[in-house]
Amino acid sequence: MTLTEELRGLLPLRPAPVLTRPADALTARRLAESLGDGDPRLPRRTFSDLLVFRLDGAQRTAVVKHPRSRRAAASLAHECDAVRRLGQDDRLGRWRQLLPVVEEDRPDGPLPLVVESCLPGVGADAYLRHAPRQACRVAESALAAISALHRATGRTEDVTHRTAGWVEPRLDVLAREVRWCRRGEGARALAAVRGLLENELTGRRLLVGWTHGDFHPGNLLLTADRGTPSGVIDWAGAVPDGPALLDCHTFVLTLRHQLTGREFGAVVADVLRRARLRPADRRLLAGVRAVQPGPRAETAAALLTWLWHVAGNLEKSQRYARSHRWVADNVVAVLAEVPAPGGVPAVSGARPRPRGRTP
Repeated sequence: MTLTEELRGLLPLRPAPVLTRPADALTARRLAESLGDGDPRLPRRTFSDLLVFRLDGAQRTAVVKHPRSRRAAASLAHECDAVRRLGQDDRLGRWRQLLPVVEEDRPDGPLPLVVESCLPGVGADAYLRHAPRQACRVAESALAAISALHRATGRTEDVTHRTAGWVEPRLDVLAREVRWCRRGEGARALAAVRGLLENELTGRRLLVGWTHGDFHPGNLLLTADRGTPSGVIDWAGAVPDGPALLDCHTFVLTLRHQLTGREFGAVVADVLRRARLRPADRRLLAGVRAVQPGPRAETAAALLTWLWHVAGNLEKSQRYARSHRWVADNVVAVLAEVPAPGGVPAVSGARPRPRGRTP
C-alpha cells in the first residue's frame, strides 16, 4: 500500500462540509438552473457519493439527487426502478403514499440527476435525537409500517433455494473490496459466515417479499407533531424477493447503534458474542413476528443483517473500504466473533489492522 493510500485510509468517511460546501453549492445551483425552476436549499453530500438537496420552486417542491460516481449512478438507477415498480403495485393500496415519486430522471450528460417528490416529515434519526424516550414507540410504528409492505407483497416459503442468492453476492463484495477478507483469517471468517448462514437458512420457512434493504431511522420520515410514519426513502437496496425479517432487524439494530453511540459492527458483534438478541430488541421483533425462536436463529438473522448492511455500504462508495477505522469497527469486529466449525473463532488473537480495497 502506498503512502497516499495509507493516509487516505485515515480520512473521515464524509468530507468536512467546510471543504466541500462551496463546490456542492455551485453544483446545486447549476442543477437547479438546468431544471428551470426553484432555488436549491443547502445541499448535503451523503455516504453514497450522492449530492442531495431540496428544490423550492414556484411550481413544485422536490428533492434533487446528483450522482458523483459510477457507483452512485448505478445505485440511483436501481432506486428509481424499485420506486416505480412499487408505485405501480396495486397490492400496496394506500401504503404507496409513503413512497416518493420519480418526477424526472436524467441519467446522462454532464449533470445527471433524479428529481423526486418531497415527502412530508422529519427523519426518524433527527426526531429521536430530540426525543430519545420515544424510541420504543417510534420503533413499533416503523416495524408495523414496513411489515405491512412485507405482508402485502410476501409469501412464506422454504428459503433453502434462496440462500445462495442472499449470501454469496454479498460475500463476494467483501472479498473484492476489503483486502483483509481475501486471504488468511479474513477469508476463513467469510467461509465461517457462509457455513453458519447456509446451515441456519436451509429448511427454514420465512416470509419473502419486497424488502427495503436499508431500513434504518435515517430512511424513515415521521410527522413532526405525532411522530408517526409519513414516508420511506432511499430504496437503492430494495429487492422484490428478499427476507422480510431483514428490514425489521436492520431497524432495531441500527436504532440501538444510534441510541448508544456504538458502531453498528459493535452492536452486531455483541449479539454474536452473547448468542442472542437483547431482550428489548427481541420484544420489538416479536411484536411483528420477525424473530425466529432459538439463539442460533437470532445469531444468523443478525449476521445476515450485518452482511447486507456492510456489503450495501461497500457498493455505495469506495470510501468505506478505504477507511481503516470503518473496516476495523464494522467488518473485522464482527468477523472476530463468528465461530468456525468446531466452535473456535475464525479470527484469533489480536485483531489485525485491515487494509482497504486495492485500486
